[in-house]
Amino acid sequence: MKITFYGHASLGIEVSGKNILVDPFISGNPNAAHVDINALKADYILLTHAHQDHILDVEAIATLTNAVIVSTYEVATYFGNKGFQYHPMNHGGSWEFDFGKVKIVSAIHSSSFPDGSYGGNPAGFVIEGEHKNIYISGDTALTMDMKLIPMRTKLDLAILSIGNNFTMDVEDAIIAADFVDCDKVLGVHYDTFGYIKIDHVAAKKKFFDAGKDLMLLEIGQSIDL
Repeated sequence: MKITFYGHASLGIEVSGKNILVDPFISGNPNAAHVDINALKADYILLTHAHQDHILDVEAIATLTNAVIVSTYEVATYFGNKGFQYHPMNHGGSWEFDFGKVKIVSAIHSSSFPDGSYGGNPAGFVIEGEHKNIYISGDTALTMDMKLIPMRTKLDLAILSIGNNFTMDVEDAIIAADFVDCDKVLGVHYDTFGYIKIDHVAAKKKFFDAGKDLMLLEIGQSIDL
């Protein structure tokens, strides 16, 4: 399993010969100006919620790739009604795709489309594939529901929002890593705009002092699990 960071909360995941994009907000992110969305491969696009900074490039990428959009019922059907391929899910449900198993889990946040229409409840994902398991928190507060995840799935990586203001901060993300029983963390949802700027050195030290490894990737950088 290969994971590439495209800035903000946008990720590429290569698993079992399939390409997955998560929350593609790239063309609107000045920090990711060097990433060409027209060159990205996508068999699936996973969306945690409907906010613009998570769905901006969905239609452009899905038009080029014919990707299947996977999300909660309201978000998936929104794009389905526009003619895109989609697979609706909801909280607590899981599905075996050709790359692995995806489960929708709770997130505490909000969700509305850029036009203000209802975006359903926000979510996170647990993905099991190639004998590696990851948790993508999505935009969320720290929640006790995170403790449910390791009851079903032993994680190899937790991808956690750390930028504060709209989501967890670093300290809450450290607790979240405890709750999901995973000491290997990839930070997302930070530095894109002023409200969520973080001190990288201080953040990594706090995780290190807690006995955990925080990775903050450069945009376009990848890790292999």
